[in-house]
Amino acid sequence: MKEENFPFNKSVLNGYRALVCGASKGIGKEVAKSMAKVGADVIICSRNKDALEKLRLELIELGANTVTVLPLDLEEINDVTNSISKLLDDGPIHILINNASGPPGGPLLANDISEFETAFERHLYASHTITKMLVPGMEESGIGRIVNIISTSVREPIDNIGLSNTLRGAMASWSKSLSRELHPCITINNILPGFTNTGRLSSLANSISDKTGKEVSEIRQKWMEQVPIGRLIEPQETALAITFLCLPSSGGIRGISMAVDGGRMRSI
Repeated sequence: MKEENFPFNKSVLNGYRALVCGASKGIGKEVAKSMAKVGADVIICSRNKDALEKLRLELIELGANTVTVLPLDLEEINDVTNSISKLLDDGPIHILINNASGPPGGPLLANDISEFETAFERHLYASHTITKMLVPGMEESGIGRIVNIISTSVREPIDNIGLSNTLRGAMASWSKSLSRELHPCITINNILPGFTNTGRLSSLANSISDKTGKEVSEIRQKWMEQVPIGRLIEPQETALAITFLCLPSSGGIRGISMAVDGGRMRSI
């Protein structure tokens, strides 16, 4: 996206700290870049330290007030707790983007219980832990924005990613429940990406191919036939929707699941 087409004021998030999980690639990376462009203090989290260090330099050039690199495995809950505690020593974090890579595709009954445990640790358990730690500071500062990047499968399950469908549904219910409990100054919402032009989509197609025997080209073609705009969503498009939900002026939007899917879903 050209800089002149960026739709938000370049200083609208000056003074706000934003923690972006899964920031080393894909949608998470684009969210971090968008947060930098609006002047936030950006904390980028991922297991890939090298990728984060490269991104840090880019975010500074884009306008981030400060950038903190946080190498972290979200499946290690004790490490998550310790790392977030250290971040909070420097003050409240006003914006939280809960985001992590999804589990491999394939038929649901092909999954073992251990695969459920790993996926839930990385997503639901980590999101709950971080949110619980950040909420008091959000309340004290008078503003909080939480956005969960999940999937359109919470409304319409997608074939051959049964474990992901189950996990995303749990995340959506967790988020909706919290939207009824959180302080009025805090919003929590979900973004539901459709078929997005990221490495995750390619790896998912390969995983489904391995487990079903279908050709990758056949899988991708079937996906595209479902999308009225006839193309993949670009991660920058999803990042802009997420940034909008994080603005101070977006406080009236709470407890929703916003699809960025090119019109693929048939539900209203």
